[in-house]
Amino acid sequence: MLAVTLDEWKKKLESPNREVIILHNPKLMVHYQPIAGSDEWGSTPTEQGRPRTVKRGVENISVDIHCGEPLQIDHLVFVVHGIGPACDLRFRSIVQCVNDFRSVSLNLLQTHFKKAQENQQIGRVEFLPVNWHSPLHSTGVDVDLQRITLPSINRLRHFTNDTILDVFFYNSPTYCQTIVDTVASEMNRLYVLFLQRNPDFKGGVSIAGHSLGSLILFDILTNQKDSLGDVDSKKDLPSIFMDQGDTPTLEEDLKKLQLSEFFSVFEKEKVDKEALALCTDKDLQEMGIPLGPRKKILNYLRTRKNSMGINRPTPQSPAGANMSNIPKESEFCSSTNGTGNGEHLDVGIGQVPVKYPRLIYKPEIFFAFGSPIGMFLTVRGLKRIDPNYKFPTCKGFFNIYHPFDPVAYRIEPMVVPGVEFEPMLIPHHKGRKRMHLELREGLTRMSMDLKNNLLGSLRMAWKSFTRAPYPALQASETAEETEAEPESSSEKPSDVSTEENLVAVKQEAPPIHVGMLNGGQRIDYVLQEKPIESFNEYLFALQSHLCYWESEDTVLLVLKEIYQTQGIFLDQPLQ
Repeated sequence: MLAVTLDEWKKKLESPNREVIILHNPKLMVHYQPIAGSDEWGSTPTEQGRPRTVKRGVENISVDIHCGEPLQIDHLVFVVHGIGPACDLRFRSIVQCVNDFRSVSLNLLQTHFKKAQENQQIGRVEFLPVNWHSPLHSTGVDVDLQRITLPSINRLRHFTNDTILDVFFYNSPTYCQTIVDTVASEMNRLYVLFLQRNPDFKGGVSIAGHSLGSLILFDILTNQKDSLGDVDSKKDLPSIFMDQGDTPTLEEDLKKLQLSEFFSVFEKEKVDKEALALCTDKDLQEMGIPLGPRKKILNYLRTRKNSMGINRPTPQSPAGANMSNIPKESEFCSSTNGTGNGEHLDVGIGQVPVKYPRLIYKPEIFFAFGSPIGMFLTVRGLKRIDPNYKFPTCKGFFNIYHPFDPVAYRIEPMVVPGVEFEPMLIPHHKGRKRMHLELREGLTRMSMDLKNNLLGSLRMAWKSFTRAPYPALQASETAEETEAEPESSSEKPSDVSTEENLVAVKQEAPPIHVGMLNGGQRIDYVLQEKPIESFNEYLFALQSHLCYWESEDTVLLVLKEIYQTQGIFLDQPLQ
């Protein structure tokens, strides 16, 4: 401070621990470490450590400083994880993997949407993780499983209980209700919280799910009602989702119902708002609450559940629904204009009977990464999906998968079962195809050309070999036929070229209509495997299921489809 006030520099300052600090100028300070004294053997160090230099400003700095994320948020995407607490081979959580996904998206925006960024047309896309594994396993089910788990191969059994059993939990009525309630309520909570922290946000919302998470979102979207109206407007959110913001306490709720005198009863029984939501009429009667107040409390709880859009099962009905209320299969194999109560999946065969919560917004696009949706629908007994069927509240659906992913299944063959066609190949984020794929296609095309040319030559040779000899009296006719042979031989290459043209026409066939599940566009999109992955499919099978978090091709497809809804396209279309 004295050096700045008196403008006196190059002063040497010594601290009590023999550290030396020299102030050269307002932007440069050198810190010398103390010289170590002699040790117990009487030896002293021959060298002194290098001094530490402190500079003000960022001029001539050797480290690249990240410019930070754009403040403008154009779109919001909720990402739901699959089975287990870890989402990749490094055993990272969904939060860490989504952070990588977000970082990749920021880099791709700078390289593939540079013009739009320079014109300040776009900002960024925000990705928020949704965790349902922790709430599921905090119900005490892990303790119950541990009691019945055998002591042998302990690590393998622990891995099975913590990951693979999530699939069986989702097929259980009790735990399936917990999972769908957790996912829907968490997405609603995060949406309200996001709007509170970003009041100027005017973009849309999309959802993405990996593995089992995509199936959870598929079931939730299938059971939404198209009567949401303006429920996603910001002014209506506080009344719709009552568990966010300034949540009233139990005492305030009772005061609102003019039942403040019963607060001491609940306080004595240690009943809070969550416990009260689980109470039945019989429980309230055992607490000594009269009939009239009981009806008021139960009606308030019922109204509160309906306003939140979350219908949890009561203790009398843990399944949360009656089997007789499940629609028939034909209702799923029809358009959304059909009738239905909208509370259950429109597949009445094998689907877990639970009540699905309502989302307080309408997702624009649903992205599924490495999804087993097709397999689960088939196992449930559904053989085909009506081409006119679409989600009640979501317009887009993209099934993205790696070709070696053992968990992924296609959707389009269920919509168009009588036609065989390849999925859409996702372009490489740098353009074109990977080198080994182009080489493979080139060799295939070359072998086809050789085959066609060889077959044409063999046909010509066979015809000339099987031609019968002519008598001398028909020499003139033979001469005429000989003159005609070059014409016929010249027709053979045209046959070959005709076959090539047919192949080209087949490759350039018009796009196949795969129904309205994705607005008439293609649904299945396959990534390009890396060259090293093509050597052994089995070796990279597990990695293929966990590759989506750091895949530039996947992230670019997500960004491209999101910004296309806003009329913004890539700087250069990928081929």
